[in-house]
Amino acid sequence: MTATPPWDLLQTLLGVLREGSLSGAARVLGLTQPTVGRHVAALEAALGQPLFTRSPTGLLPTEAALALRGHAEQMETAAAALQRAASARGAAVSGTVRVTASEVVGIEVLAPVFATLRERHPGLVLELALSNRVQDLLRREADIAVRMTPPEQGQLIARRIGSIDIGLHAHPAYLDRCGRPASFADLAGHTLIGFDAVTPFIRAGAKRLGGITRDSFALRCDSDPAQLALIRAGAGIGVCQLPLARREPALERVLAAQFLWPLETWVAMHEDLRQNAACRAVFDALVDGLTRYVGA
Repeated sequence: MTATPPWDLLQTLLGVLREGSLSGAARVLGLTQPTVGRHVAALEAALGQPLFTRSPTGLLPTEAALALRGHAEQMETAAAALQRAASARGAAVSGTVRVTASEVVGIEVLAPVFATLRERHPGLVLELALSNRVQDLLRREADIAVRMTPPEQGQLIARRIGSIDIGLHAHPAYLDRCGRPASFADLAGHTLIGFDAVTPFIRAGAKRLGGITRDSFALRCDSDPAQLALIRAGAGIGVCQLPLARREPALERVLAAQFLWPLETWVAMHEDLRQNAACRAVFDALVDGLTRYVGA
């Protein structure tokens, strides 16, 4: 192969990898199935090797396809960043800005911030990528990030918001039914709600958990909003951000003196976006909204 494959072929490759079939990729990409087939065939011809094999469950990627995936995803990220940058040129607060945040912050905190931004700036298009994974701002996976760890990359503009404290909470109905624990030892007789996968973040904060491990949880889930829903439903005791719990009378804090986990919170963006009016407006709105949330 003597030339870089065209982006449209690699975009189709990603579609087939993600959907597992030509028809599925066609639906996602807005193409016809024959067009998707021709793109795959053209890429295979350019590479001189097959990218997929057929199976009863769909198309299985070959090692060559899997090797290309990471590079194609990098091109996808760059293409999306290019499109956002082109749409946000000029002094007007308009165009597309992509924000990444954790699930709970995005759902419970940023929704009203986004509503206000859209009301003030109708030309603004906002993308909210919810993930507990730290997305790379230098690679422009997002324009602005709300992070629970201090940014370590020197090319970022970052504003420290403060600490969002996490405590143990339960619905009063659950505590009336099962009792209010007076110590960590009492938790052994309760239904605990928590994580399934042990992440680096969990390992780093293990000492704060007072001996609570994955095996301690009767209800396990890696979705923070799902854990919060279980707490609200009276299913057991789990962690919740204190500013969020304070605005909900249905959540009661337990073991306040024994458990507190502060999460240092930052808003960060790439320094190249400093002169981008849309990114500046979103950055300032996030700082303001999160500052009010932390102080609530």
